[in-house]
Order: sequence, then structure tokens, then C-alpha cells
Amino acid sequence: MLTGVLNSVLGMHLTILAASGRTGLALTRQALERGHTVTAIARDPRRIALEHPLLSKVAGDVSGPLEIDADSVVLSGLGTDRPGVLLDGAQAVVAAGPRRIIWLGAYGTGASAEAAGEGAQVLWKFFGDRIPDKVAADDAVLAAGGTVFHAGVLTDEPFEPGRTVGLDAAPPFDLGAKVSRETVAAAMLDEAENPRFPGAVALPLAA
Repeated sequence: MLTGVLNSVLGMHLTILAASGRTGLALTRQALERGHTVTAIARDPRRIALEHPLLSKVAGDVSGPLEIDADSVVLSGLGTDRPGVLLDGAQAVVAAGPRRIIWLGAYGTGASAEAAGEGAQVLWKFFGDRIPDKVAADDAVLAAGGTVFHAGVLTDEPFEPGRTVGLDAAPPFDLGAKVSRETVAAAMLDEAENPRFPGAVALPLAA
């Protein structure tokens, strides 16, 4: 707990991947509000609709090598409608060798499929052939000692207090149990400041 408090007070160097997306913007804005120095990466940095003295906007594409400070903690809000992009992104981040990686995945896929139960089969209607890509990306991050957040259905509602649990306390998948991107972003930043789930899957849940 003390480490997390000190990191929050002193500020960390965070790199946000897919910073122009809805989750990426939430991560970037909240990180700046917490006093962290942020390098925000997007294919088109002009779409990162934030300005701040601690913010640097950088053009980057996960299909190629990424330049990431070795002392940085990477938080990814990367999503895709094309198979292969997530694994490319995970491999690029791992190859860059940051201090830690905190990755956003989907509850009911890969490592969390058993805990989620049969209800998670509905995900194939949404993700289809992208699920193997998600699983492979998650596995690459976990093998590198990173933390993968398996979120349920995401909304654009305002922040509300939530809780983060491990797979041992995971509830069955419920399509109606939604969680806001703002709440997920806060949980991922909490993990950056105070690591609780290194090399493991964590679930951000609404209160």
C-alpha cells in the first residue's frame, strides 16, 4: 500500500496505448489527474483530445516496433475489429521491454473462460474470430509478468466506485453486469500504482 501511495504522490511515467480510443482517453485523463507523466500513443495523435503539461502525444502503430521507455508502465486500451492486431500489439509492447504491462481483455475469454461459465459463450456473437487473437495477446502479456484486466460489458457511463478481484472470486458471466470504462480505467491505474495481480488476470467490477 505504501508503494502505491508514494507512486501516486511522486508520479510515475505511464505509457498509454490506443490513447485516442474511449478507454484510452479515460486512462490518459485519469492518469494526468493523478499527477503522472503520460506518453500517449495513437495512430493519429491529433485525436487525443487532451492537453496537459505532463502529456506527450506520440504517433505509433502496433503493427511495427514501439519505442517505449524501459522505466515506463504500459497501460493498453487497445481494441480491434480485425484478428491479429491485439497479438501484434502485445508482442510489440513486450519486445519494447517496459517495467510493467497492464492490458485490457474481455471477461469470459482465455484464462477467465472457466470462471465465467457457459454464459460467456454469447461473446462469440460479438467477437467471433477475434477471440483467439484476444487470448493469444493476453497469454503474451501474462507470460511477460503483466496484468490482464478481463472486463465485462463496457459502458460510457460516468465513473462509479468499483472493486477488483482475482479469478478465485470471479462471478459467473452476466451480460447485464456492466461496468463503465471510467471505472475500469481507475482500476487499471490503481494496479499501476499498487500492484496486486502481477502475472495474473484481474476483474474490474461495478460495486
